[in-house]
Amino acid sequence: MALMNTLFNGLSLSSIYLLVALGLAVTFGLMGVINMAHGEFVMIGAYVTFITQEIIGGNGSVAYLLSILVAFLTTFVLGCILEKVLITRLYGRKIDSLLATWGISLILQQAARSIFGSQGVNVNAPAFLKSGLTIGGCTFAYNRIFIIGLVIVWLLTVWLLMNKTSFGAKMRATMQNRAMAQCMGINSKKIDCITFGIGSGLAGVAGCSIALLGSVDSTVGQNYIVYSFMTVVLGGVGNLIGTVIGAMIIGFSSIFVEAYQSASIARAIVLLIIIVFLQFKPKGLFVIRSRSLDEE
Repeated sequence: MALMNTLFNGLSLSSIYLLVALGLAVTFGLMGVINMAHGEFVMIGAYVTFITQEIIGGNGSVAYLLSILVAFLTTFVLGCILEKVLITRLYGRKIDSLLATWGISLILQQAARSIFGSQGVNVNAPAFLKSGLTIGGCTFAYNRIFIIGLVIVWLLTVWLLMNKTSFGAKMRATMQNRAMAQCMGINSKKIDCITFGIGSGLAGVAGCSIALLGSVDSTVGQNYIVYSFMTVVLGGVGNLIGTVIGAMIIGFSSIFVEAYQSASIARAIVLLIIIVFLQFKPKGLFVIRSRSLDEE
């Protein structure tokens, strides 16, 4: 029984890290932009969920499902604006982009505190997610099962977008060899803007999921962003399958260690495991090889 609960909790935590890391797999993994404000886009998605429920009202089911789309569109637009105003001037300057987006994250956190206050707000979970599934004495919360299902849907969506659409081909071409893509008539600036917007939109969807698990405040995104960055690095920068495996490794390791140690010790041990692993595989589990990378 205890093992089943531990495995389920590990899968649930892995799915949350993966959902947050999906956006980073696009902005950081493919574009090479260290966006320290990614956690604040998660926060915005969570607050959009709260606002949507406040406007629509009712039992929360329709409002919550609608908020997933609204959160994606809101953070997508904000991501496009951020890319056009700031990020586009910082490509190839990773330290500058890190510092600039960190400043943006502080501004967004303060804006959230000014608008919603320092106290957290609570999202009303839909009626169909308020109970759980009991199997053999083990209870699996419906909200966590829903998050796992949502992750699978968005993971498939991103994979199809990247590998089965013309936009995905243009996006991969631009990220692998920008000069050649431009020679082929691809509008790289447009691709950059939309790609960054998609990564930000995925962060907004992650915020909707996290809002089901507890109160929402200005620092809610910061609780997940460090492990999500490590998920992308551990799996291999720019590799979607690697991101999935990285999330599973970190999520299950955290849960299993925490079952025998305190939460703070568990974080330290998981971080140590990742550091040791990267000593032997500094580029992560999977390495994307391309002509442009080989030249570098």
